[in-house]
Parts: sequence; C-alpha cells; structure tokens
Amino acid sequence: MEFQAKPPVEAGKFERASFTGNASEYFGIWIVNILLTIITLGIYSAWAKVRRKRYFNGNTVILGRAFEYHATGKQIFIGRLIVFAFLIVVNLLSAINPLFSIVTTVLILLALPWLIMRGLRFNARVTSYRNVRFDFAGSAGGAFVAVILGSIVAFVSLGILAPLASRWVWRYVFNNFRYGDRPFSTDPSLGSLYRVWILPALMFLFGAFVSTAIIISIAVASGTLTGGDGVSSEETVGMLAFAAFPVVVLAFLLYGLAGLFYRAGVRNVAWSAAKLDDRHELLSDLSRWRFAWIAISNVVVTIFTLGLMRPWAAVRMARYVNEHTAIRIHGDPGQIMSSIEATGAAISAEYMDMEGFDFGF
Repeated sequence: MEFQAKPPVEAGKFERASFTGNASEYFGIWIVNILLTIITLGIYSAWAKVRRKRYFNGNTVILGRAFEYHATGKQIFIGRLIVFAFLIVVNLLSAINPLFSIVTTVLILLALPWLIMRGLRFNARVTSYRNVRFDFAGSAGGAFVAVILGSIVAFVSLGILAPLASRWVWRYVFNNFRYGDRPFSTDPSLGSLYRVWILPALMFLFGAFVSTAIIISIAVASGTLTGGDGVSSEETVGMLAFAAFPVVVLAFLLYGLAGLFYRAGVRNVAWSAAKLDDRHELLSDLSRWRFAWIAISNVVVTIFTLGLMRPWAAVRMARYVNEHTAIRIHGDPGQIMSSIEATGAAISAEYMDMEGFDFGF
C-alpha cells in the first residue's frame, strides 16, 4: 500500500509517522478473526495474526509510504505447532519422573534466548518499507545477556538496576537491527534512563508503603476487635478487608501507572538516542501521562464493553504512538531513500527464502 506525501519532505526536519486506519474498518477484520478462531478451535489464530499485522503495518505511514508485512499464516501455524509439541513433551517427561522437570526447566532457559532471537529475526525479515526488508543480526548469547540476565539483575536489585537492564535490551535490539544493508544503532545514557526511572520508582515505593500499612492495620484491628461483644473474627476481618479494598485497588493502579510511565520514558530515551546508518536521527516524544491514560482507559473501556471496543482501543494506541515517533533525514530524502532501495533490494530477495517460522516469542 502506498501513500503520497502531503508536501515535499524537507531535509533536516523531523518527519512524523502517522496511522491512517480507523476503528470501524479494523472492527470488520477483528470480528471475523475472532469468529473464525473460535470456530476452528484456535487454529485460525495464526492467519488472524497475519491479517492484523498486515492491517496495522499497511496503515503505518512515514515519509509518504507505508510498511508491509509478508509472513503467512502457515509459517506462524508451524512455529506454534513446534512450540506446542515441545511443551507436551516437557509435561509428559515431568509426569513420568519429577527429576525430568529440572532438566526440562534448564532446557527451556537455554532455548528461550534462541527463541527470542529467532522471533526478532523473523519479524524483522517479514517486514518491509519501500520494498526493502528489515533484518536482525543478534545472537542467542546477546539475547541471554540482554533479556535473561538483565531481568535477573533488575529483580535481584529490587528494580534499582532496572535502567541498566533496559539499556542492555534496547542496545541489543537496535544495534542488531538493519534496514536493507543500513544498520540502526542506539546508546541511551544511564543518566537519562535513571531520570525517567525516578518517578516510577517513587510511585512503586508509595504503593508498597500503602499496601504494607493496610496489611498491618487489618492485622492490628482484627486483633483488637475480636476481643468480644459477639463479633466473630471472620466477620471482623471481612469488614476490614472490604473497607480496605478501595485503597488496595489504588495501590494496584499505582503499580500499573508506574510501569506505564517507565515504559514510555525508556522508549523516549532509547529511540531519541537512535540513528539509522549512523546519520539519520530517530525521535520518540510520548507524553508519559497521556500514554498511561490511553493504556488504562483502553483496558477499562474494553472490559466494560465485553471486548467489543478492543478495535477502537488498538487503533487509538497505534495512532498516538505513531504520531509521537519521527525520523530526521540528513540530506535529500528522495535520493537517500532511493539509494537504500537500490542496495537493499538484493538482500531483501534473499530473505524471502530465509524467513523460517514464527515461534511466538
């Protein structure tokens, strides 16, 4: 799908992406996907994913052109079958002998980085822009350090080293990403990552304080009020828990809000430090408050409409994220993109035979 640029793109200025789809159009795709997935007992979900990805890629536009998605339902279905068969074997071995569960756990941990790497590579190679495919050159070892080890470091440090782990992940993804034969790169500074980490960390601490205070209050009050006068301990605890419920919900929302704030902030830092071909700058300037509001209100609306507003929510988020993502081309945009097309076409043809399967990671 092609779109004509509104005015000619000026060199040296950030050009923002856009999303040209709409909720009513996507609803038709979504509802058919849901119905066919139910009728086929989940088998059609692989083809449903292809239809969804093609719609969102085909409506994501930058510099007057849209992205394309080339995977087939068969590739995704075969990948899922392989993963499903592997999980069945793992469970059977664990049922035969509990000791096998230790071995299978180790095997899964060893396989996970490879699956993550293969998933990133597959999704890159089945995506194109201006007839040039993307690629991902990362290794399974890099995925282990960035994703598995990074997660462990963030968890063990109680989130204090989360910005370091985020830096590892974004550098692994961006620094191994290619557009044709042109590399992407990013090197977000730890200082910038910690600056966007401070507010979510404070929100998390406040939520933990509130939750702890509630638990202590319930324990103390239940001990005080169950001393007599015909009120059972079960009734007392029930009343206290009911009274504390709104505060617990507030603490839970704080955790979710902190996570959304951190996600948007880290994306802004990583994307705004990124370049294509070491020349052309990328930009992300999501408002953390706006991003969180859209994400939370999308969930609320989807729940209260029993899922029927899910297409509206998905389009709404895609449009917002696209409008706050941009690239600045240094040089004549037409000449540069034509040059990339000329050198990337041959590589893209090779990828058609190397895509493999999507394992769902």
